[in-house]
Amino acid sequence: MKKTAHHNGLRTSLLAGLPRLMHVVWRFSRGLTLGVRAVVIDRQGRVFLVKHSYTAGWHLPGGGVEAGETLLEALKRELAEEGNIELLAPPVLHGIFFHPIYSHRDHVAVYVVRSFQQPSAPPPNQEIVANGFFPTNALPEDTTIGTRSRITEVLMGAPPAQRW
Repeated sequence: MKKTAHHNGLRTSLLAGLPRLMHVVWRFSRGLTLGVRAVVIDRQGRVFLVKHSYTAGWHLPGGGVEAGETLLEALKRELAEEGNIELLAPPVLHGIFFHPIYSHRDHVAVYVVRSFQQPSAPPPNQEIVANGFFPTNALPEDTTIGTRSRITEVLMGAPPAQRW
């Protein structure tokens, strides 16, 4: 009788672990990566951009969503890290974009931030070598095409694309 109870217990344990195992298989066979970025607009209508040490051009601030983190938590963390920017009101989701530049599994959620404070401009560091607010008619020459497109969509009312 103990053998049967043990066998049934083992079978129950294996079946209980099956959903987790299936999730792991699914994650590695079909997993997506997710990032967040923000179009941060100040009272003068300027847009906040950052320049990374590891990739060319000027970009919207943002980065990857960590495991266990919500999109909003990731956005708050990235804005604080890259721009010393604190949200004062919830941002507005602009769209979710397929971003195949680095991976064919990458998607980026873009938010519009208009209510924020920046106690001080952050000094350059190992990741962000430069940052600042720029008038939309005077963006840095090497602002990326995707960044320019998101700014145009948000500020000029252009229809959002599906791809970065």
